[in-house]
Amino acid sequence: MLKDRDSAAIVGTKDLARARAFYGQTLGLEEAPASGEGVAMFRTGKTVLCVYPSDFAGTNKANAVVWGVGDEIETIVSDLAGKGVTFEQYDMDGVTFAGGIHRAGDFRMVWFKDPDGNILHLNSGD
Repeated sequence: MLKDRDSAAIVGTKDLARARAFYGQTLGLEEAPASGEGVAMFRTGKTVLCVYPSDFAGTNKANAVVWGVGDEIETIVSDLAGKGVTFEQYDMDGVTFAGGIHRAGDFRMVWFKDPDGNILHLNSGD
């Protein structure tokens, strides 16, 4: 039924203009032509990220969006830190944390929040 269909991530925002700036300028995503006054659509790889107004923005306590960025994770984290992004630190058994990056063996993970508090995740998977 859905196995051959594309999917997209969707996150809520209380301030669409602020979200457009964060996802477009801070994260460097390109806004898609399908965007409009009431919704912002961003291209991310072969998918899209939809950002829409919601009074419940940022209330989810789990990952909202995840990107597998491979070996570029350190470069991306450095770039984001230079743009003022702060990274979350979570305590997990067998995982170390340094420079905004969690490490479990060779696997690296990063969490940060958008301006509404939605949790965004990067990892060294592809």
